[in-house]
Amino acid sequence: MYGSTDIHVLRTSTCPSSRGGTGTRTSSKCCGPGASVTHYTRLEQGHGRSVSAEVLDAVAGALRLTADEREHLTNLVHPPRADSTPGDLGVRVDLRCLIDGMDHTPAFAHGRHGNILAWNDAAGRLLGDLDALPPDRRSWPHLLVLDGPFRSLLDDATWEPVARQFAAYLRLCLGRYPHDRSVAAVIGSLRAASPGFDRLWAEHHVADWPGVTCRLRHPTAGDIEIAIDVMRSSGEPDQWLVTFTTEPGSPSRAALRSLAADHPAGVS
Repeated sequence: MYGSTDIHVLRTSTCPSSRGGTGTRTSSKCCGPGASVTHYTRLEQGHGRSVSAEVLDAVAGALRLTADEREHLTNLVHPPRADSTPGDLGVRVDLRCLIDGMDHTPAFAHGRHGNILAWNDAAGRLLGDLDALPPDRRSWPHLLVLDGPFRSLLDDATWEPVARQFAAYLRLCLGRYPHDRSVAAVIGSLRAASPGFDRLWAEHHVADWPGVTCRLRHPTAGDIEIAIDVMRSSGEPDQWLVTFTTEPGSPSRAALRSLAADHPAGVS
């Protein structure tokens, strides 16, 4: 069950003010025709199960919500049905083969809340010894948020925007999988263990996980300007492929290749 705190993204979003700046969107100013103040208030309070699709669309349009925010609003008001498919299915065979074939490209596959399902040797060299991690900590959000080999490669200025994007993705997951307790468990563990993540979670951003570019400071390979790209599997909607790539011919490409040198790639 979701309450007003989950809809809070609507209240704290900003929109142009009459003086040309930005201000907090309020129901009295942002609810256009077809979306009354009463309807808006009910959505804020989490009492919107009877609200029509037309009213939801009007509210989303008045608030200028993004496609991801619209999806989240719809999921909160009309939660998806319980999914009988387990959230921890093994990685698809073709996805595993793809990861295995990326000799010099760190890559891994993860499930709906970032649980890592398979990875290649290059990913292990970059992210740390994933085999040594307990299953509940072998996840992309834990690697990104908690202290460990990969988190140590990011300074605070680099870490915050990446972590903010992942917090926004996990909030979207809460709406997508309202009956999957593992999603809420991951979020709860991150908030309890990391004040920084808890602060970012309180911002109530909602967005799908996009690709990002950031600078890693590796203790042996040096600085690496790296692109982290995320691709959703077409055959299994709850599995994603994450790759770490660098600019061809760049010092970062040479540094990344050096991590895989003399370490034949394999998949775990």
